[in-house]
Amino acid sequence: MRIGELAARAGTTTRTLRYYESRGLLPARRGGNGYRTYDEDDLKLLRQIRTLQDFGFDLEETRPFVECLRAGHPEGDSCPASLAVYRRKLDELDALIGELRAVRVKIGLRLAVAEAEVEPPLCELGGQEL
Repeated sequence: MRIGELAARAGTTTRTLRYYESRGLLPARRGGNGYRTYDEDDLKLLRQIRTLQDFGFDLEETRPFVECLRAGHPEGDSCPASLAVYRRKLDELDALIGELRAVRVKIGLRLAVAEAEVEPPLCELGGQEL
């Protein structure tokens, strides 16, 4: 298939595909007519990259998965390098979750202090406290 068809099937743009090619993630094969040519394996590579990016992986973090697929493994996450990236990403996520929990505690404490300092509202009709 040509670049436009691959882009459409992968849900991306031809510009993105050319960028992936420049980064060495997508093979740069040319037909006799000089046009880029792709096959179903290339579509699988792109789907792997897109899925990982949807999970928050940056483009370089997808490289071990792409290389695993290129090496003939049916799944891009069955190689040691891919597993190492998964482990690093989980560690990164655990750290972020810890940071968010700490921020949540601080905000909860600030809210409690702010609510304790607020005077009870007065009733609009008689000046009575609610």
